[in-house]
Amino acid sequence: MPLAATGELVAEAAESRTAVAAFNVITLEHVEAVIAGAESADAPVVLQVSENVVKFRYGRLLPLARAATAAAERASVPVALHLDHVQSDDLLRQASRAGFSSVMYDASRLPYEENLTATRAAADWAHAQGLWIEAELGEIGGKKGEPPRDAHAPGARTDPMEARGFVADSGVDALAVAIGSSHAMTTRTAALDHDLLKRLAASLGVPLVLHGSSGVPDGELRAAVEGGIAKVNVGTALNIAMTGAIREFLAASPDAVDSRKYLGVGREAMARTVTGLIGVLRG
Repeated sequence: MPLAATGELVAEAAESRTAVAAFNVITLEHVEAVIAGAESADAPVVLQVSENVVKFRYGRLLPLARAATAAAERASVPVALHLDHVQSDDLLRQASRAGFSSVMYDASRLPYEENLTATRAAADWAHAQGLWIEAELGEIGGKKGEPPRDAHAPGARTDPMEARGFVADSGVDALAVAIGSSHAMTTRTAALDHDLLKRLAASLGVPLVLHGSSGVPDGELRAAVEGGIAKVNVGTALNIAMTGAIREFLAASPDAVDSRKYLGVGREAMARTVTGLIGVLRG
């Protein structure tokens, strides 16, 4: 089927008090695993390509984007394509030409007024291109290349009143909020601030997004969806599944040289992870 629109999937999830799962992909095996896992769960899904992944792929967006589009168009469930954590305006302007229906513009590293100014300009451009746009307010932390941030430090969490003004003045369609999760966690030990989430959901008129969800236990994820999160971003959990499966395969078959063998088990492990996490979000 044709590529779905991220904004429509998120709006449908928010309306039904569920959340759409959004998985960050690095290789074609990631793409195929996410789609296979979503098909097993019979649920829509978002494929996310981050700016860091574009840098890893020699700075070229189109090869992975075209592969993801081709795979998505053959899926039996709705699949959307989202450009994630974009800081480069040049990369932002490649989004619509590469098949993306949405972008997360990340100026959260900047002081509030500079974040707002940059995000407002990005939102104006995105909307002129028909793109849905997400931003971030607060200190989620953990992204490659960022200075260390403590997700539990005073002032790190998203302030509801500040967020309300930010959404109104920037014109974004969704907001990633800092409520206790952190990017790149390899243990599922994050404890979310559900009272803060409740206040944010009551203050804002746009869907809320949870980043750093790989480190959030199932119960906390489910509670976050019930509290108003409509889009859940997952990346590290896929890499943990893939790497673990490949390590186990190579330990058992040290003479193996055919990459299809170990990439295949890695892909299957990621697909199982996708199906399981979607099940958690859907309750």
